[in-house]
Amino acid sequence: MAAPRRYPVELRDRAVRMYRTSEPKPQIKPLAVELGVHPEALRTWIRQAEADAGEHDDRLTTAEPEELSAPRKENTQLKRANEVLRTASALFAAQLDPTRPR
Repeated sequence: MAAPRRYPVELRDRAVRMYRTSEPKPQIKPLAVELGVHPEALRTWIRQAEADAGEHDDRLTTAEPEELSAPRKENTQLKRANEVLRTASALFAAQLDPTRPR
């Protein structure tokens, strides 16, 4: 279960919008103090918004971790299914082997 968010989503969206629409760009620390948020939280939100907008390639977009987790889950399920099939196959082969003592 995910940790509860410390700041409301509305505050996060407003803070990022304020930063991105300002010209010239304000310094992050004074803006964070003005909004009552931690400067590193604001910096992280801004970097994530820039990645989502395609402005930076050094960070995954918000949707990419979800896209990556689906094939990983499927891979895990397929590995489990293969292990079950391998075990069942070995047991079935052992039952059919007439040379094997019982």
